[in-house]
Amino acid sequence: MELYEIKQFISDTQQTIHSFRGSLDFDAIEADIADYEHQMSAPTFWDDNEKAQKVIAKLNSAKETYQTIHQMEEQLEEIEMAVELYDESKEPSLIEEAVTLITTLKDKTTQFQMRLLLSEPHDANDALLEIHPGAGGTESQDWGSMLLRMYQRWADKKGFAIEVVDYQDGDEAGIKSVTLEIKGHNAYGYLKSEKGVHRLVRISPFDSNRRHTSFASVEVTPLLDDTIDIDINPDDLRIDTYRASGAGGQHINKTSSAVRITHIPTGIVTQSQSQRSQFQNRDLAMNLLKAKLYQLEQEKQAQALAEIKGEQREIAWGSQIRSYVFHPYSMIKDHRTSFEVGNTQAVMDGDIDQFIDAYLKWRLQD
Repeated sequence: MELYEIKQFISDTQQTIHSFRGSLDFDAIEADIADYEHQMSAPTFWDDNEKAQKVIAKLNSAKETYQTIHQMEEQLEEIEMAVELYDESKEPSLIEEAVTLITTLKDKTTQFQMRLLLSEPHDANDALLEIHPGAGGTESQDWGSMLLRMYQRWADKKGFAIEVVDYQDGDEAGIKSVTLEIKGHNAYGYLKSEKGVHRLVRISPFDSNRRHTSFASVEVTPLLDDTIDIDINPDDLRIDTYRASGAGGQHINKTSSAVRITHIPTGIVTQSQSQRSQFQNRDLAMNLLKAKLYQLEQEKQAQALAEIKGEQREIAWGSQIRSYVFHPYSMIKDHRTSFEVGNTQAVMDGDIDQFIDAYLKWRLQD
């Protein structure tokens, strides 16, 4: 790297760090850190283990944000000092030192930018992910099960916990629908990129003489914490019970313990069969309904009418966000960002971070 390139990097990075600082309230971050540490000092802190883990995650995130900015500023000062010393001594080793520091700082600024991309409301929350195959019978239902496997493998790689809330077997293969609760810091922030219709083109494993196109819709909703209260009129609800079946339901399928709740004004449906009792499933289905209604209201306020949860969209051509082509060539392309890869097997094995990163950066520019 030439000296002028190093000096240009210093100038550009000064502006980058300045923009990072401008988007953050350091006084608020310090106050948050103090508040989380105060909560952790309470004798009853571990009485609710799940809530405690969330507080710890928020504390770690706030500390990492605060410390990373200072580390970047310190590293940039070291680079500036190396350049100043080189201007005086012309010692080549100082340039080598600056280049090494630049490599480290580049990685840190890129990673930090990704953190800022996950700073929207509820990005840090757990996520509810649903897969609904489109028309096409066995072909689409098989495609739904392939997407289920992809997201399960992605979550495993992230270290996220997965719970199957509801699972409906396909008629001959695959799934009719599945609902997953994915637990982990920024689970919703990452998975919001997956909302939309996913289209597959392949040689059919059920009819090898022709190429087939299948569709599946993926819905993603942030799970709410206790600070958000949603009022629901009981008269607006239709509650049905049924016998649980399929993955997650084998241990309770002898009784009608599974619960389906329909919110009549919006047509939103939530269901749960993962719990052992009808009461527990009803409670979970209500919590999922509240999360969906909250998201719907947020989208209305943002005037994102095309993405309103209660609006029925055709699972077919025109609304897909990503195409997966296995034949006559191998390529997966996101139609929003134009990002594409040729290694289809890696993606189906859960390597979707590259698509998520491209989407988050695209949203930042939008």
